[in-house]
Amino acid sequence: MSDHPIRITRRNLTLAAVGGLGLSAVSQALAQQKFINVLTGGQSGVYYPMGVALSQIYGKAIPGAKVTVQSTKASAENLNLLQAGRGEIAFTLADALSDAWKGNKDAGFSAPLKKLRAVAGIYSNYIQIVASGESGIKTMADLKGKRISVGAPKSGTELNARAILKAAGLTYADFAKVEYLAFGESVELMKNRQLDVTLQSAGLGVASIRDLATSVKIVVVPIPAEMVAKVGDAAYQPATIPANTYDGQTADMPTAAIKNFLVSHEGVPADEVYAMTKSMFDNLDALVAAHNAAKGIKREAATTGTVVTFHPGAEKYYREVGLMK
Repeated sequence: MSDHPIRITRRNLTLAAVGGLGLSAVSQALAQQKFINVLTGGQSGVYYPMGVALSQIYGKAIPGAKVTVQSTKASAENLNLLQAGRGEIAFTLADALSDAWKGNKDAGFSAPLKKLRAVAGIYSNYIQIVASGESGIKTMADLKGKRISVGAPKSGTELNARAILKAAGLTYADFAKVEYLAFGESVELMKNRQLDVTLQSAGLGVASIRDLATSVKIVVVPIPAEMVAKVGDAAYQPATIPANTYDGQTADMPTAAIKNFLVSHEGVPADEVYAMTKSMFDNLDALVAAHNAAKGIKREAATTGTVVTFHPGAEKYYREVGLMK
């Protein structure tokens, strides 16, 4: 009988790797391997460094976990990827999550994304409108006729931009130029005097604005509480950017804040989501070390702020700690 050529498959490679384990042991080893893809945002934002820190926490806390981190266009893209099963956990803004759950076409969701499952409400994003000192911009009304970047298309930041500008009586048509760019690219254009103002929805102390403030004189534009109320969405709450958050910002500035969420989908096993939820709250110090915005993560606030169904794995954890009945 002639020899057949050896077909190299994942099973053959696994057999070689485990060196002599029986087939049942190999199948068991494969079954126990957990693939966790963490969907984040642009590398100059807050989601990405926090996602990297989360991946390290999961890698230590979940036996057999193979954890990857994916840089994305953030909220809307993350939620569409989760619905398609192309990620296990993702960062998103509360208003984008609500739009996805309802299937808001204008926000980038062609149908309701009903496979999504909430995991935890985390820190808040602050809408930070930052102008160059030489632009003459001091108020929201001064934005008219200027050159602005509003974030990547259909990102959480861009959806926030539309809502806040509308509340200020502005549309994109009121600007001399509108760019749809990630945080880092927006800052580079401002440094080169190709833009007057950038709107960034992120945690306080975001790296991109810190970088800008060390390069040029900046003005943080106030968003008054009455303007936040005009948005007409409970996800938007009045907030303050404390003085000295950025170089040259010497006074507290009123703005709007929107809660961020970690979200999974119904196809991720409950024990995996339970482990992800528990390990995050057990290791908040590691997240704070990755970014100051994580100081805003409070376990007691994790279950409020969304109508989206919570994942059974997350629910199990919250019942254990007395946050859900």
